[in-house]
Amino acid sequence: MQLEKSLIESVIRLAEEAGRAILAVYDGPIDVTVKQDDSPLTQADKAAHRVIVDALAQLTPELPVLSEESDEAQKLARLGWSRYWLVDPLDGTKEFIRRNGEFTVNIALIEEGVSTFGVVHLPVQQLSYWGGQAYGAFKRSHAGETAIAVRHPQPAEVLKVIGSRSHLSVETQDYLAALGDHELLSVGSSLKFCRVAEGEAHLYPRLGPTCEWDTAAAQAVLEGAGGEVVTLEGEPLRYSKAELLNPWFIARPKG
Repeated sequence: MQLEKSLIESVIRLAEEAGRAILAVYDGPIDVTVKQDDSPLTQADKAAHRVIVDALAQLTPELPVLSEESDEAQKLARLGWSRYWLVDPLDGTKEFIRRNGEFTVNIALIEEGVSTFGVVHLPVQQLSYWGGQAYGAFKRSHAGETAIAVRHPQPAEVLKVIGSRSHLSVETQDYLAALGDHELLSVGSSLKFCRVAEGEAHLYPRLGPTCEWDTAAAQAVLEGAGGEVVTLEGEPLRYSKAELLNPWFIARPKG
């Protein structure tokens, strides 16, 4: 089901609003606690969560919302949902704590296990990416909005590979070594997918843990730009799995 333009605009504005809530914390003292999975949690994660969940309940009361910061009952209930919002209110909390600007707000629409629409917002840069297979992919800033598309490497061009600034696993390093000549770019959060989507990188291999909310919004943007996200077995990365953890995957131009 394709979203109306007015709802798309509302979700983009909502991501921007959550970004402003994050920036209200960014320039002051940051209180960090550690969750059960050893990942960091700040007051900015909580603030953005509240902004997004409350607003989506008003915008689309018929659709449930699962956020990274939702309780365990919601995370279990999602298995019975065919259509819902999947949210990471602050993706790249480690980057946020380091104050390097490479963190995002991620909002995705999941339909029958597929991420069909997504918004990725970078608060510090005041930059948004949005799209999906039915919409194309776009990049929006104060300068305006432009369509984006993936780019295959040209003959004799060095392969540009993008990797995590905080989570470059040994397995990923081995994968990169087997690629041969390449240039490695390091970026935090779901911005890595967006760099592939806009043609700034050719490949994003992730041979390490991620959760569904980490990838859904940016996968939709990448697929709208002509890319794909596949497991090491070549299957599309799917959602609403029994386990919230994703398998290892490769994000790349399609075809």
